[in-house]
Amino acid sequence: MNPLVRPRRLRANPAIRRLVAETRLHPAELILPLFVREGIGEPRGISSMPGVQQHTIDSLRRAASTAAAAGIGGVMLFGVPETRDARGSGADDPEGILNAATRAVVAEVGDALVVQTDLCLDEFTDHGHCGVLRGTAGDGDDPVEVDNDGTLERYRSMALAQAEAGSAVLGLSGMMDGQVAAVREALDAAGRTGTAILAYSAKYASAFYGPFREAVDSQLSGDRRSYQQDPANRREGLREARLDLAEGADVVMVKPAMSYLDVLADVSADSPVPVWAYQVSGEAAMIEAAAANGWIDRRSAIQESLIGIKRAGADAVLSYFAVEVAGWLR
Repeated sequence: MNPLVRPRRLRANPAIRRLVAETRLHPAELILPLFVREGIGEPRGISSMPGVQQHTIDSLRRAASTAAAAGIGGVMLFGVPETRDARGSGADDPEGILNAATRAVVAEVGDALVVQTDLCLDEFTDHGHCGVLRGTAGDGDDPVEVDNDGTLERYRSMALAQAEAGSAVLGLSGMMDGQVAAVREALDAAGRTGTAILAYSAKYASAFYGPFREAVDSQLSGDRRSYQQDPANRREGLREARLDLAEGADVVMVKPAMSYLDVLADVSADSPVPVWAYQVSGEAAMIEAAAANGWIDRRSAIQESLIGIKRAGADAVLSYFAVEVAGWLR
């Protein structure tokens, strides 16, 4: 008996597969995370993230220029300071590494791509948490507690410093309750109504952040499970996104991406604003390691992973492969 329906007709050759593809990648939908480190004379490779570097400000400018030429949508900047303290003083210092680097990149690329900055304290604190602590880390047997409302005051100050440095989009990644409202209020009061907020709304306490901690020389001891989301929870991700939307988020984020495609699909179906996803360091490192061992085809795996994230509902993807993929797409 002959089949009445033959879906294979639309898979017969590359031309027809391209014509009927439901999901496509475009360079403008890719965002490149970049790291800049204070006190180094030349870029340093990151052992767990092949091809990714801690940049000097000069090499960061060159990397941003390359990204702009590739046609990607933007860059997300992370700063690694030379000295740290309990309150992350370098985060809102106008001459701190992240703010100085932001000014340099904005001067380099102008409007050729969107310059974005990570608004979180973890890179700048000597305890590695995303906020200021209530008490002192390691006091007695009491668990470390991040002071939510005290941290919001630091975030307000960081937001003003980053906006003054020229950041177009502030990436609020700390997972403090009320952070979007606090930052929006501070920006608007200072006349920075045009600065956009990217809320890392559904950010999970994930094992896939491991290589990132090397990239930012994290001082963290312990974990962040008291403020980042439990990987077991799906509905909570949508709840967090709705809260951030009510507080004025311009874009919402799901992080990580590949293990949370269900959450990404939920948020995408519900959100009236763009939804982004972050293909985090551990996701990229797994692809690189498997490819280096000859277990998978690297290019195909990278492309398939990004297509999967887009298919689940991401309007844009932060990926360490962004510039390379843009070259493939051209």
